[in-house]
Amino acid sequence: MYYFLAFPLKNAKFAGIFLFSMKKTVFIFTCLTFVFCLQAQTGNKPLLLKDIVEKKFASANGGEIRSLPDGEHYTAISADKKAIVKYAYKTGQPVETLFHVDKTRETHLDHIEGYLISNTGHRILVWNNKESIYRRSWQADIYDYDVRRNYLKPLSDTKGKLMAPLFSPDGRMCAFVRDNNIRLKKFDYDTESQVTKDGEAGKILNGITDWVYEEEFAVTTLMAWSPDSNFLAFVKSDESDVPLFGFPLFDGSLYPGYHSYKYPKAGQTNSKVACYVYNVETKDTKKMDVPLPGDGYIPMIRFTENPEQLMVMTLNRYQNSFSMYQANPKSTVARLILHDESKYYINPDWILSIAFSKDNFVYVSEKDGFAHIYLYSMTGVPEKQATAGNWDVTQLYGFNPETKTIYFQSAEENPLRRSVYKVDAKGVKTKLSSETGTNQASFSANFRYFANHFSNTETPGYTGIYDEKGKELVRTNDNAALRSRLADTRFPQKEFFTFSNPQGDVLNGWILKPIPFDSGKKYPLVLVQYGGPNSQEVQDKYTMDWYHYPAMQGYVVAAVDGRGTGARGEAFRKCTYLRLGILESDDQIAAAAYLGGLNYVDKDRMAIWGWSYGGFITLMAMSRGNGIFKAGIAIAPVTDWKLYDSIYTERFMRTPNENFNNYDASSPIHLADRLQGRLLLVHGTSDDNVHLQNTMYYSDALIKAGKLFEMQLYPGKNHSLPDAQTRNHLYNRIIDFLNRNL
Repeated sequence: MYYFLAFPLKNAKFAGIFLFSMKKTVFIFTCLTFVFCLQAQTGNKPLLLKDIVEKKFASANGGEIRSLPDGEHYTAISADKKAIVKYAYKTGQPVETLFHVDKTRETHLDHIEGYLISNTGHRILVWNNKESIYRRSWQADIYDYDVRRNYLKPLSDTKGKLMAPLFSPDGRMCAFVRDNNIRLKKFDYDTESQVTKDGEAGKILNGITDWVYEEEFAVTTLMAWSPDSNFLAFVKSDESDVPLFGFPLFDGSLYPGYHSYKYPKAGQTNSKVACYVYNVETKDTKKMDVPLPGDGYIPMIRFTENPEQLMVMTLNRYQNSFSMYQANPKSTVARLILHDESKYYINPDWILSIAFSKDNFVYVSEKDGFAHIYLYSMTGVPEKQATAGNWDVTQLYGFNPETKTIYFQSAEENPLRRSVYKVDAKGVKTKLSSETGTNQASFSANFRYFANHFSNTETPGYTGIYDEKGKELVRTNDNAALRSRLADTRFPQKEFFTFSNPQGDVLNGWILKPIPFDSGKKYPLVLVQYGGPNSQEVQDKYTMDWYHYPAMQGYVVAAVDGRGTGARGEAFRKCTYLRLGILESDDQIAAAAYLGGLNYVDKDRMAIWGWSYGGFITLMAMSRGNGIFKAGIAIAPVTDWKLYDSIYTERFMRTPNENFNNYDASSPIHLADRLQGRLLLVHGTSDDNVHLQNTMYYSDALIKAGKLFEMQLYPGKNHSLPDAQTRNHLYNRIIDFLNRNL
């Protein structure tokens, strides 16, 4: 499911400790109150919606930093996109230009949009004319740069854009995909061969993933080289039996085109997947004997440091049973190394983050009720639980086999914040980040350094390089221009608050008060939310979003993370299992009741807003809230879970046949006759994620129920309605709707 909003929170002081219970699991966390709120910025320049939409208040993270194999240097693309520059971690200073478009022999490019460096550093792949396929996948014109000869030429001799380039560990070969087939370039002989020949659009995909894998597992490539470069493993997906979905393009033509693709909806047929290994020397391909149900998933494959150990990760269709098999590429025999089960579901992010060394691997499991790190031997024998406590690990960064140290991010101090830690072989845990807010790290290959991007609601963010003890070495980006712009601008600041729902669960929220603010006046309220499983909108990090603007126009704006959201343990996170939208909408209704009781909020003029899953919750709350919301805006909402994709929906709801009653109870279509309040429905006609079908079917249900509503369609736009012109129109449309109805 698409996440659109990242709501920052006001930096606040600790107000006290609360203890409460949720399904027999105890949570201890810090509560925040209005007492510690900060005052609004008082610059002279008005906050303009146009400036927000054009990202003039966006925080830059300084660009992607990639560690080189030596761990002492990193690379980044220059600001003008003409060069790849090598920097020293110790100083943050450039030490060498590895590639420049104006200095290559044979071929010259105007710019580059991405790159890949071989382990040896002797070859670099660069690309431009990048063309998005779906949200993450792309194809591009890819070029091979021979560093020692300063020679640049197309990677392939045949015409057409390429996908998924992957260097062999020895740097002498590169696998890539064209027309659903894997091809192999051998640089020593300047030859190109075909690894697979059965690839066909809409039927067989080799080494790349189908739409639903890309969207819900966040993987676009399923290929892996053995460490000796002798074997190339890949996953073959057969989507022949997956139902086809399509929509008109409305591209300005007299007869519009039509786009169709394979999209498995809940309960429908998925792609059939299997793992194969290609022997570079013999050119033989063998299928690995990995146990997998016909409707199961392979979200990741990876070789260990042993060329005879290919790790194949599998999930059953329910996604509550995860198995990792060790397959031998020569014999094809596979044996079970790790198995994890949940009465709810396994978070696939933890499968994708497993870190391997020669003798160990580390894996994050929720088996004790919270997300924690476990260390195993390569044979699958558990060695120890590396982290423990009533808090969640939120990201696994890696494992240093030399020191047996594990690096991770967690919400230990507060669910609203993130800090960076390490834990050594003796179990001694050290906090590496020093600032209070949100810290996001990227470690060097040898774990001696890390780049950390920090922000909180008062700080627009900066990036620094730190040593292994957490000492800052250099500040690489401090967003000075943005800081200056913010200092000159008048805008509202967020304030944290907490309240308890009728069930006694303490929920976190933030609020924006209008500028100017009169505590004796009653203001209309806009409640913004997303609410999807494991999401968080209430976090202490910087963002300047569209909703700051209505706060400048006389609205109170607030957000609340209800049950089902993240960083508060498995029971809280997964309590919405099998009945999406019920508890989440209950908590948004409870939030409105609480906020409507504040002396400066007009309880008769409250609206709710949401996008994607948030649009779904908007409709559920307006149908189940007994008229508490006078108006609502639902953008690209799911209106019946039978219309959404298989992997996401079944992870939380199982299939419609197994959970029929709850599918109906969680469907706004089935609740259309109960909708109360004025509604604005918004959708892009080329939404490949949440199809326009959802809005059309819901509109029909509203018409049959005699409910009046407004609709805004965006021709040819996808799920994110991404361009500035569209966003500017969208937000002006929303504000006009709010002004007319509140």
